Amino acid sequence: MKQLVGFLVVAGWLLSFQGAWAQQNTPLDYWPVWRGPEQNGTSRQHGLPVRWNPRTKQNVLWFRDDVWSISSPVVFNGRLYIQARAEPGTVREGERVVCLDPHTGKTIWENRYNVYLSDVPDTRVSWSAVTVDPETGNVYHLGVCGLFQCIDGRTGKTLWRRSLHEEFGLLSTYGGRTNFPRVFEDMVLISGVVINWGENSRPAHRFFAFDKRTGQLRWFRGTRLIPYDTTYSTPFFTVLQDQAAMVFGSGDGQVWAFQPRTGKAIWKFPLGRRGLNVSPIVVDGVTYTGHSEENLEDNTMGAVIALDAQGKLLWKNKQIANGKSSHLYVDGRLYVVDDRGGLWIFDAKTGRQVGRRGPRPRANMKLGTQMRGSPVYADGHIYICTANGRWYVLEPTERGVRVVYRTRLPSGMECAASPVVAYGRIYLATTGGLFCLGSKEAKATSDPIPPGPKEPPVETDTQVAQVQIVPAEALLAPGGQQQFHVRLYNARGQFLRQARPEEVQFEVDANGQVNAQGTFTASPEARHVAARVTAKVGQHQSTARVRIIPPLPWKFDFEDGRIPEIWVGMKHRHVPVKMPDGNWALKKLERIPIPGGRYTKLGTRSQGWIGPIDLHDYTIQADFYGTLKDGRMPDMGLIAQRYALVMMGASQMLRIQSWHAQLRMAKSVPFRWQANRWYRMKFRAENAGDKVILRGKVWPREEPEPKQWQVVAEDPVPNRHGAPGFFGNAREADFFIDNVIVTPNEQ
Repeated sequence: MKQLVGFLVVAGWLLSFQGAWAQQNTPLDYWPVWRGPEQNGTSRQHGLPVRWNPRTKQNVLWFRDDVWSISSPVVFNGRLYIQARAEPGTVREGERVVCLDPHTGKTIWENRYNVYLSDVPDTRVSWSAVTVDPETGNVYHLGVCGLFQCIDGRTGKTLWRRSLHEEFGLLSTYGGRTNFPRVFEDMVLISGVVINWGENSRPAHRFFAFDKRTGQLRWFRGTRLIPYDTTYSTPFFTVLQDQAAMVFGSGDGQVWAFQPRTGKAIWKFPLGRRGLNVSPIVVDGVTYTGHSEENLEDNTMGAVIALDAQGKLLWKNKQIANGKSSHLYVDGRLYVVDDRGGLWIFDAKTGRQVGRRGPRPRANMKLGTQMRGSPVYADGHIYICTANGRWYVLEPTERGVRVVYRTRLPSGMECAASPVVAYGRIYLATTGGLFCLGSKEAKATSDPIPPGPKEPPVETDTQVAQVQIVPAEALLAPGGQQQFHVRLYNARGQFLRQARPEEVQFEVDANGQVNAQGTFTASPEARHVAARVTAKVGQHQSTARVRIIPPLPWKFDFEDGRIPEIWVGMKHRHVPVKMPDGNWALKKLERIPIPGGRYTKLGTRSQGWIGPIDLHDYTIQADFYGTLKDGRMPDMGLIAQRYALVMMGASQMLRIQSWHAQLRMAKSVPFRWQANRWYRMKFRAENAGDKVILRGKVWPREEPEPKQWQVVAEDPVPNRHGAPGFFGNAREADFFIDNVIVTPNEQ
C-alpha cells in the first residue's frame, strides 16, 4: 500500500509538472500534433491574418521553397518540425525531419534517413507528420519505409529507432498511407497493417505502444484480421464511460475505442467495407467521423456519423464522400469537407444539415475539386486550403458560413497538409514550399485551453484486473537473456504499480527457462524457434514472445515441411509444398486464402524477413522456381542489408534496388530466364568505406556457379545493416523457394 501511495504522489507531481510545462508553452507556442493541442483543429489564438497573397507576399513573413511537403508541420517550444523529401530526384534521395526557427524560417537542424524496401513513390513521401512530446520535447516520426524514430527536439540526434517493417512486418503500400505517432503519458503509439509471425502472421491493423524514452515495446494489439486497407486515421485520446480511451478508424472499416495503456478493446462500430482514414474527434463523449467507401447496409458511398460514449449510433448521413479530411466542431455545429471539396454543415446534436433543405444531399458550398488536408478554426474563422490550392477564410453565420477572403496558390502548387497555428501566425505546407503567414503589426493573444475530460482517481479502484508483461516481444541469441517486468492495471486500464516478484508466477512454453524474478534464458541449443513467457498474477495473465536466432551461418531446406515460425511476414503468404521430385519447398501464393473459402490478390506482392536487423556484410543464397500463367511470370528475389536482388519476370531483367518505387541507386542488366526451371540466386552486401557495394548473380541450379558477378551496384548513401529476407511479386504467377543459405562474407 505504501508503494501505491508513493506512486500516486509521484504520478500527481508528474502530471502537475506536465501541466506547468504546457502552460509555459501554451497556447502561443503549442501545436504538438498535426491537429493541434485539442486534437481537433481548433486554436484559441487571436490576431491571425485574414488576407494574404502568395504572389505579392502580402502577410507572408517568410517562405521556404526548399522545404516543400505534403506533411503538416508542428510547433513547440520555439521550434517548427516538419517531415519532407530529402534531395529529391537524385541518387541520394531519402526522407528527412527538418527543424526550423518558426520566426525566421532558418534551419536549426535536419535529420536525414534512407527510404528502403518501400513501394511508396517519391511524390507520397512524408504522408505522415511528426509529433512532439510536451514532457521531454522529443520528436517522433514514422517514415514511409517503416522506420520509426525518437529524435532529440533540441539537437536533432536520434535517441532510438525501430524498423517496423523488418522487426514486425509493417506493410509499405504504393498509396503511401502512413500513420501518425501519438504520445500518451509515458508511451508513444503508432499503427499500420502488420503481417507479423506466429499467431500474428495474418494481416491486421495493429497498434504498437512503445516506451517513449527507450523504444521498448509495451503492448501490441490489433483489430479484425485481413483488412482491405492501411489507413492514416489518427487516434483521439479522451475519456469514455470513466476510462481513458483512444478512438480511431481502422483498416477493417470499423471505428474502435481502445484503452491506451493496455490496448484492451472498449467498443467497435462497423462503418464501411474498406479502411477508414478520417481522424475522429470526440466532443462531450460523442465521436464524429466519416468515410468515403461503400456503406455496409446498401451500395451508397460515404457517410458522416455520430456515436455515443458506448459506440452506439446517434445519427448517420449517407452519400457524403468524406474519406480524407477530418471534421471541425464549432459552437454545436459540425463542419465537414468531402473529398471533392464540398463543405457540409450539420447540427452536431441531431445530424440535420444547416442551411439546406430537400431530400437530395447537397453540400453547403463548393470549395474546390479535391480535399486532402483538414480545416482549422481560429480567431472566429475557419481556414481551409483545398488540394488544388484554393485558400478560404470563412466566418460561421446563422445559416452557414460567409466567405471573408479567398485566394489561390501559384499554378502547380498543391496542398495535402493542414494549416497550423502558432504565435498568431499560420504555417502552411505545400508542394511548392512552406509559408509563414502573419502580420508584423499584429499582437498575438490567446484564450486558455479548456481542460479535457478526467478519469476517476486511480485510488477509487485499486483492484488488479489486467496484467502486462514487458517487453511484449524480444529477440535473443541462443543462451541470451531477457529481463521481463510485470505491470498491473485496474479494469479501467489505469496503471496501479509494478508487480512484486513474489506475487508473479512466470512460465515458459519451450526453448528456455525463466526464473522467479522474470529473467528468461534462451536454451543454448535453440535455433530459429520461439518461446512464450507468461506472467500470472492471481487469475490474470499476460504473455510475451521471444524469437531465438543463432549467429550466422544459417541453412534452411524445408524438408520438415514447415516454415520457421519466427520468420516475419512469411507464413500467411507462403506455404510448404512437396515438389514432384519429392523435395519440399516454399510456395509463394498467387492467390491467398481468406476466411469464407475466398481468395485475394492482396499480399501477392510482399516481403519477408528471417533475422535480426543488425546484421551486415553477409551473403544470402536461395533457389527459385518461377511458373508461367497466361504467358506471364513472377518477380522474385533476395533481400540483404535493406537492398533487394530481383529476377524480373516481365522485363527479363536482373536488378539490384533498395527503394522499389523510386530506383534511386538501382542497377539492372538483361537476364533471360525460363519458367518452370530452378535457378540459384546469390546476393552479397558489403560495407566499403563511405558506401555499400552490392553484388548479385543467378544461374541454372544444375550448372556450376559462374565466377563473375552479373550485376554490381554501389550506394553512396548506404544502408549499413538490415535483416536478410525475400522479395516477391506472385500476382501474375506462383513461384517457389528452396535451399536458403545465409553466411558471413569471406574475410
